[in-house]
This record gives sequence, structure tokens and C-alpha cells, in this order.
Amino acid sequence: MDIGGRRIRATPAGPQTDRPLIVLECGAFGCAADWAVVQEKLAAKGLRSLAYDRAGLGYSDPGPEPRDGRAIAADLEALLAQLGEGGPVVYTGHSMAGLMARVFVPRNRERVLGVVLVDAVTPEMLDVRRAAAGIHAYRGAMKLVGAWSGVGFMRPVSLVIGDLIGLEGEARKEKRRVYGSAVHTRWAAEEVQNWPRTSGQGREAGRLPPELPVAVVTAGSAATQARLKALQVVPAELSQHGYVEHVSGANHANLLGKAFADPIVTGIEHVLTTVGR
Repeated sequence: MDIGGRRIRATPAGPQTDRPLIVLECGAFGCAADWAVVQEKLAAKGLRSLAYDRAGLGYSDPGPEPRDGRAIAADLEALLAQLGEGGPVVYTGHSMAGLMARVFVPRNRERVLGVVLVDAVTPEMLDVRRAAAGIHAYRGAMKLVGAWSGVGFMRPVSLVIGDLIGLEGEARKEKRRVYGSAVHTRWAAEEVQNWPRTSGQGREAGRLPPELPVAVVTAGSAATQARLKALQVVPAELSQHGYVEHVSGANHANLLGKAFADPIVTGIEHVLTTVGR
């Protein structure tokens, strides 16, 4: 879809109904293919969904810098407008998309029915020393990856770790193809470098309103990485209609795969049931 001189790739799925649209936002270095299993499961339940490649990622054209939360939210708003999707949505974000949720939702509060956070981070994690250290270490590593993306080293890497989700068919091929792309790597690294900036924008917008249903689905049992999980579940705890599920056996990537994706769908259904949709 053309959003004003550049193209954003979108992958809608599910029947054309008047039910709310489930917007699926990938995490760092992700793409639309990450959500293939979840989209299939949602479609089987009669739910419409939309995954997409952010600017510079996957098959989308790069966008203007900085690639922070506000730029990403503006692109998603333009994409939804071009698709004629002006109705209610459930915003569902994986990993770093937890930051983007805090930017997009306040800007679109009138049409966001609820939020589902899938093993997601929050802006406030930068206030916790151990979490902040891990985030900054990741940013440092990704800065190097982005700087050297043009030499093509991601192609062989993609054969080994290109798909840790456990996708199948065309989605698996696409995930590996995208992961090995120098352009994708460069712009994904740029998003990660803007982590503090996007976090600041999310904090400036404020926490999610308490009346908004929020489902948090995390990878691993409740006892796994208890300190991290205590931070992840805060948005659900602050919601009047919060829902939390810790998925035993799952990890950060394969939580989106066939074996573990059902709780994500359950979280989405929690939001829809809460708002009577």
C-alpha cells in the first residue's frame, strides 16, 4: 500500500466481517511473517487480523529517520487509512512492540478496544538497573550488526537462526529470506537504537488507561525469570480488566509458533469479550 510516496507491505487475514480488526505489531528484527500462525488461528475463529512490515523491514520501503515510536505509529495510522480501516482495533504487540503500544494507543484511544502484550517490554524497564543493562547491551550489539549489514553476513546466519518461531511453508521461507536481508537488518537495527527515544515517547504519553482491557502473555512459567515477569505484567495489573498468562515451555520466539500461540488468541478473546465484541 502506498502511504504517500513509499510502500508499506500489509498481510490481512480472516473473513470480512464487522468485528474489530486485530492489529499485529512485530518485535525487534521481526516482520509480518512472524504472525502467520496467530493469523491462521484467528481466522479459524472468524476474526480479522492485519500484520505488516514496518518501514525498512521485510518488503516495506524505508521511511524517514528517526525510526522511533512516533514515526512507526504515524505509518501504521496511514496504512490503516489507506486500507479503509477506520473501525475499532485490538492492538497486539510482541517484544519491543510493547514500547510502540504506549505511543500508538494514546494517539488512537477512540478506536483501540484493548491491548495484548506478547512477552513484551515496557518503557519503565529502563528504570530497573539489570533490565536497563541488558537493553543497552542489546543495543550495542545491534549497532554493530546494523553497521556491518551491507557485507552480507546475515545470509548465512539466517539459515541457522532465521526462524526460531517454528513457522511452516511460505511463512518460513519468507522469515529466513527477510532475516538475511541487508536492508531489513540495517533498519531493524535503527529501530533498536531508538529504544530509549521510543520509551521516552511512551512515558510522555502516559500509562495505558485503567479502563482499557490489557492481556499480558509471557513466555515460560511464572517462576521463570520472575523479576522480568514482574515488570511485564504491570500493564495488566494496572488495568481494571487485566489478564495474565505465563506459557510454560515457551520461549520468546516460539511463543508465536504452533505449539504455544493459543494463549495469544485467548488474550485477544479476553479483550473482545470484555468489550462485548
